Amino acid sequence: MSRIGRLPIPIPSGVTIAEENGRIVVKGPKGSLEHPLPRGIAVQQQNGSLVVTRPNDEREMRALHGLTRSLIANMVTGVTQGYEKTLDIVGVGYRAELVGKNLRLALGFSHLVEIVPRPGITFEVGQDTSTRQFWVRVSGVDKQLVGQVAAEIRALKKPEPYKGKGIRYRGELVRRKAGKSAKGGKGR
Repeated sequence: MSRIGRLPIPIPSGVTIAEENGRIVVKGPKGSLEHPLPRGIAVQQQNGSLVVTRPNDEREMRALHGLTRSLIANMVTGVTQGYEKTLDIVGVGYRAELVGKNLRLALGFSHLVEIVPRPGITFEVGQDTSTRQFWVRVSGVDKQLVGQVAAEIRALKKPEPYKGKGIRYRGELVRRKAGKSAKGGKGR
């Protein structure tokens, strides 16, 4: 059996999991998520945990077994704790601010970039006092949606390798290049 797929998913108090019309629905204190169940994959509640099973050992079923278990575990974590990604904005004149629920970014373009949050996504903006750099925190209950929105924000101005300016994930390592050499001349 799949090593990931056979692990039971502990169900915390306050979380309800139900199977409705071929979909798994997870409800918790932070919200509700649902995802379609692949054909053939079954879920059962046993002793305060959820067990995902598959009908046979075909290659496709083995792959779907572990995937389904991971997705359900992520849904349980999302409705209890939530997910968040923090982006650092590095660069002179680069700013971020909240306008209502919308995120407004000044990234060196001739215009401001305004991002409207998708349903279930919230933005938080702050500024480090020591480095005077802005940061944006993307949070929500759906792990995939939080990651997608953070990736779309990062794609607006990816960190460049010479000065390191741009939007990067907190803790991301940006490999720096030396740039032009100061010595030398024509003909070399």
